[in-house]
Amino acid sequence: MQNQDNFTQSEPQQHMPEKQESLLLNLACNLLVPTLVLTKLSGEDFLGIKLAIVVALAFPIAYGLHDFFTRGKLNFFSALGVVSVTLTGGISLLELDAIYIAIKEASIPAIFGAATLISLKTSQPLIHTLLLNDSILEIKKINTALQANGREAEFDKLLINASWILAGSFFMSSLLNYLLAVIILTADPGTVAFNEQLGKMTALSFPVIALPAMLVMMGNLFYLFRGITRLTGISLEDIVKQK
Repeated sequence: MQNQDNFTQSEPQQHMPEKQESLLLNLACNLLVPTLVLTKLSGEDFLGIKLAIVVALAFPIAYGLHDFFTRGKLNFFSALGVVSVTLTGGISLLELDAIYIAIKEASIPAIFGAATLISLKTSQPLIHTLLLNDSILEIKKINTALQANGREAEFDKLLINASWILAGSFFMSSLLNYLLAVIILTADPGTVAFNEQLGKMTALSFPVIALPAMLVMMGNLFYLFRGITRLTGISLEDIVKQK
């Protein structure tokens, strides 16, 4: 693998600090508002079935566009979220069988998991983009220490192990996404009950799917940081960038 060369190429460049993302706005647009609209406003006395779907999904789409224009560059995960909710909306509006939503929900993290493992055969493993990048770590300092200690091969092995953990978290999310959709979406598409179930699925996606995946990701970061400090002899405080 050519991970070490790549790690060198990722040296930090001088740039303006990015505007911090609002967690509250993120949760409101992607979770809270869509859930409330689908579960409370889908009846004919309010928005109706189809309009409720359009309004609910407009919020995460608007948030993704807002994120793009605010940061001035494409956030891959925000873009993926926009694509995901657009597909969900299209499937729901066309009143296709709920199994298509389940397949869609499972396919996106599964693709990420497969891409993580496939990228190990390339010059730019995906784990560099997701976890090991110059916005988080002192890349030049770490690379210099690895070369001085002759631990490049061990670092490559560390990256491979961390990539398998990362891929495992994506595959876990894929399975949980599919099960959640299959278990909850039991009503006929094009009904108020289906909209309410779609809202319930959205609400449960964080504690059932996002939270476990986040815990695995944090554990993987701890594993990586501990390995890097061991291989470089540099303390965690000195390898993590101070904001």
